[in-house]
Amino acid sequence: MKIIHYSLLFVLALAINACNDKEHKSKVDKEVSLEENYLGQKPPGIEPQLFAPDLIKTENREAEVAISPDLKAIYFRRRGGEYKTNALVVVRYKDNELTESLIASKSGEPFIAPDGNTIHLGRNYRVKDSSGWSAVKLLGAPFDKFPIMRLTVASNGTYYFDEASENGPLRYSRLVDGNYEEPKALNLDVGVWNAHPFIAPDESYIIWDDQRENGYGDSDLYISFRQQDNSWGPAINLGDKINTEFEDAYGSVSPDGKYFFFHRSYGGDKADIFWVDAKTIFSLK
Repeated sequence: MKIIHYSLLFVLALAINACNDKEHKSKVDKEVSLEENYLGQKPPGIEPQLFAPDLIKTENREAEVAISPDLKAIYFRRRGGEYKTNALVVVRYKDNELTESLIASKSGEPFIAPDGNTIHLGRNYRVKDSSGWSAVKLLGAPFDKFPIMRLTVASNGTYYFDEASENGPLRYSRLVDGNYEEPKALNLDVGVWNAHPFIAPDESYIIWDDQRENGYGDSDLYISFRQQDNSWGPAINLGDKINTEFEDAYGSVSPDGKYFFFHRSYGGDKADIFWVDAKTIFSLK
């Protein structure tokens, strides 16, 4: 198990919950004033930085990050070590304590809806209830025929999602009169293995990763901005500050619009979560 370390006035504690969720707690000295947003991390500049390396990073795979709208809970998947499959983990402050909890030992890729009441996990989802998150539910038709990896949601409820296939398009489905329409392919300038779309809350841009001959590495992150005629602009590579010879993927902008998050995978059970000032990508418009 990972123990979260603190110096100075921090007090270390470790607790194992007897219920399904394993929870590690580190108590914070009441006299210390903490900024709880983003787990109290120093904001990055225009160079990508590891996110919360002393709290989240292990020698295993930490990837596919999702952030709660209040900025105080960081969800991600971990694999390796004691986690043999992609486990869903959350690190957050609760009652002035930093806790790390296991939500599920096996989970789809997380995305938290803009209202914070639903966490999407590919074709599955959970909703908030009195105990935290509900049991897993299925999206059902018309989404059950697609092998969805990541599904994200605009503020108006429109779904944007991928599929686990080499040449599959990115798709969207609008919510009309309480029902979702048959998904349609987005008219985007894409490569191969198009994956992990992130839609802006107002649908003004979309970010995804794919593979191209002129890319920097295994997979690169791209952005497309919506044009005045409602079409999508060209795919813009996010550049060599973000994209490397490794797999750079699963991009998202924080709920407050300030930071861009993504993960870098080095192969096998090894990946890290990075963040950077969002101006780095918005300046490409």
